[in-house]
Amino acid sequence: MILNVLAALLMLQQQQPEKLPQTQSVKREIARLVIHPTDRTMIAGDTLRLRVEALDAEGRSLPNLMVRFMAAGARFEGEVEPDGLVRSGSTGTIPVGVVALFPAGRPVAQRIEIKMVPGPAARVAIEPRVSRLVVGQRFYLHATAYSAAGDVRDDRIVWKSSAPAVVRVTDDGAISAVGAGRATITAAAGGANANLEVQVVPNTITTVELVPDRASVRQGDVIRFRFHARDAAGRSIDGLTPTWTFSPGRGTIDDDGAFVGYEAREYVVTANFGARSADAIVRLRHRDVRRPLTILGRVPRKLFSTEEVWVHPNGRVAYLGTGQGGDRMYAIDISDPTHPAVVDSIVANTRRVNDLMTTPDGKTLVFTREGAADRKNGIVIASLEDPLHPKPIAEFTQGVTAGVHSAFIYQQPKYGTHVYLTNDGTGAMHVVDIGDPYHPREVAQWRTPRADAGRTLHDIDVKDGLAYLSYWNDGLVILDVGNGMKGGSPSNPQLVSRYKYDLNELYRDVEAVGGPGFIRGTHTAWRYQNRVFIADEVFPARPPRGAKDAAAQRAYGRLQVIDVTDIEKPRAVAWYEPEFGGVHNVWVENDILYLGAYNGGFHAFDVSGELRGDLRAQGREIAHLYTADLDGYVPNAAMTWGVVVKDGIAYVNDMNNGLWIVRIEPRSELIP
Repeated sequence: MILNVLAALLMLQQQQPEKLPQTQSVKREIARLVIHPTDRTMIAGDTLRLRVEALDAEGRSLPNLMVRFMAAGARFEGEVEPDGLVRSGSTGTIPVGVVALFPAGRPVAQRIEIKMVPGPAARVAIEPRVSRLVVGQRFYLHATAYSAAGDVRDDRIVWKSSAPAVVRVTDDGAISAVGAGRATITAAAGGANANLEVQVVPNTITTVELVPDRASVRQGDVIRFRFHARDAAGRSIDGLTPTWTFSPGRGTIDDDGAFVGYEAREYVVTANFGARSADAIVRLRHRDVRRPLTILGRVPRKLFSTEEVWVHPNGRVAYLGTGQGGDRMYAIDISDPTHPAVVDSIVANTRRVNDLMTTPDGKTLVFTREGAADRKNGIVIASLEDPLHPKPIAEFTQGVTAGVHSAFIYQQPKYGTHVYLTNDGTGAMHVVDIGDPYHPREVAQWRTPRADAGRTLHDIDVKDGLAYLSYWNDGLVILDVGNGMKGGSPSNPQLVSRYKYDLNELYRDVEAVGGPGFIRGTHTAWRYQNRVFIADEVFPARPPRGAKDAAAQRAYGRLQVIDVTDIEKPRAVAWYEPEFGGVHNVWVENDILYLGAYNGGFHAFDVSGELRGDLRAQGREIAHLYTADLDGYVPNAAMTWGVVVKDGIAYVNDMNNGLWIVRIEPRSELIP
């Protein structure tokens, strides 16, 4: 913000007249600024006009005031025009810098904050969706209100039962089944509400049996239970929903009875049906997945920071991007991973080669450009007739001159080969046909239906004709681009579903340590089996006061596991957060998730089986490497970007320290 303020001051000073009018010969100074409106709250998606009044020491308004406004954070959530027009694109807080200059006086700067809040409640969701209880059962329901844009609202929920003699409900959503019959439970917020139909039957249960599907498992394994509730005649009473609890120790049990224990110990799980309950004992042993690793080779880089890495399908060549003023992409011989060597490069008009990828046949490479001197960014297409010596053959800049942050190449027999691009300027996805790589052509665009301010598309992953878009403030968006389930194709993308979540609530601690306007959003996605792993990019708005180098700065962030068994209803089931550092790019292969954790280094952890709850607490981490280097671009500070895995070897790119080539060894290779 300081640099922006200085630039604005310089601009204002340059606009001053060379001579002051005679009427202003008596010097007057700005004593304070009054910024209107004083209620600085706006609905996400709206606009707000700021006005400034300058008062002198006697409280008189000063004329001929020159004012400039600028955003001082939250650059992905909103925009601030120099004339004071604020465009809100998402919920959060946008800090605004205000600089005022009175002719012949000294400039005054002030910082304000504008809260961007969700719109009115448009819908309410109730969980869990219980439907059949016995007299005497109690349940706690949770309701969440959402705006029309899908933003979570902090509304007071008003609960009501249509038949209190059947089901009573308290102000906090606790329901009690008090008599046989049917009742409708309503949760209301503003003009929105949701209903839950509940049937209550007499409690004729005399015995309950609870049986786990497995009695002995490892930490983190999901155990489900079969329960049999019977009456005095031995008849089964079906369709009931028990209340689940467990003790002792740490773990989680969902409303559907899926239990995960975090510790290697014995647990007692209880299913409760009011006056009747049943217990089951499960024993968890250690997960025992920790393994040693070996650093096979290194390609340290000091001239520029290091960006994305990609490995050619032949497994003998790697490509490495540069940033922080970098204007090139390196080709590296990795035929002997213990002795990697840079053999060639492409120098391009760019300050950042952020992303790169080859076609599946290895004949063509695409890399992205940001910060080109001529402002024509887009992508560069290179021929790989000789993979060690890539040759540029074409560019695509139409409509994406603002910059392309990420690109994904996807090939379908029916539709051919396309590049899916992100547009830094509009937040749109562009689809480019490179069937003829010498003559790329755009075939489609797609964007979320929202205000331009705050629309940011950060990354794209395509699997089985479905595109998984990491849409920052809009969460995970899934499109049909050739799968057929919604009639989509590369030239006609069709929405399948979206998973949006409350970034402000999830990262409230980051705002607490670094102030409002911090960076947070859905950064990357990776489809694996029936789940999608999404990672958030999160940085504080500012480093700790007094910090003087990169070692004092840190990233935050959470990786979430989204169950897409029903792809039209994605739901979060598990998460992972490094103890230190953030989450950036991932690679999943053979039930192992490889992660670049920024200043937390390189991590690999076990994602086998069904996933529920806190993955780090379950002992799933396989290996960790702190990728700092005394002789790095930034010495002694890791900033691990991501990883590509080929033939069991992990190629780990670190922004501060170049490329690390790592192999995770079998447990039998432990050094005595």
